[in-house]
Amino acid sequence: MRVKICGITNLQDALEAVNAGANALGFVFYKKSPRYIEPLKAKEIAEKLPPFVQTVGLFVNENEEFINQICFDAKMQLAQIIDDFDVLNYEKISFKYIKVIRAKEKKDLLNLNKEYYLVDAFVDSFGGEGKRIALDWFESIDCSKFILAGGLTTKNLKEINGFGFYGVDVSSGVESEVKGIKDRQKMIDFVKEANEIK
Repeated sequence: MRVKICGITNLQDALEAVNAGANALGFVFYKKSPRYIEPLKAKEIAEKLPPFVQTVGLFVNENEEFINQICFDAKMQLAQIIDDFDVLNYEKISFKYIKVIRAKEKKDLLNLNKEYYLVDAFVDSFGGEGKRIALDWFESIDCSKFILAGGLTTKNLKEINGFGFYGVDVSSGVESEVKGIKDRQKMIDFVKEANEIK
């Protein structure tokens, strides 16, 4: 089970997430988010990460030029894209990307292309609110290319055992009482629990 820890805002949290065993770190380039990070600050963190840790930039309803520029400036290896209005021309994006499905109902998960998707619960504020998706929406669906996000914590991870998700994405579930500041022990416990999920 691959683990992405999202909403990284400082180097200490980034390094502690890596030491906990995270495979990828997410940086939020959406200015209305309490976890927003300036691209050059994200670059400074990215440059200090050890090898084999993927940097992921989160974008919300931005254009192709903006996504390309920020990924370049911040040294992001993957763009995680929310495109609510389905207006992006993905052929113009110069970086590897993953589309986000903000699911409102089960039918949002059906008849998808055979790509990898990050699946999150729909919230008006674009994530980080701890809202969970109903797991029965995934029954009888091939989840092997889904990265599950939304309301995951160490306490409820066991509930996704057996669905076969490619990975999980966590933000608020491993934070301290302050949004955007991670809790070292919560990250350690989360990754340990995720590694036991099938």
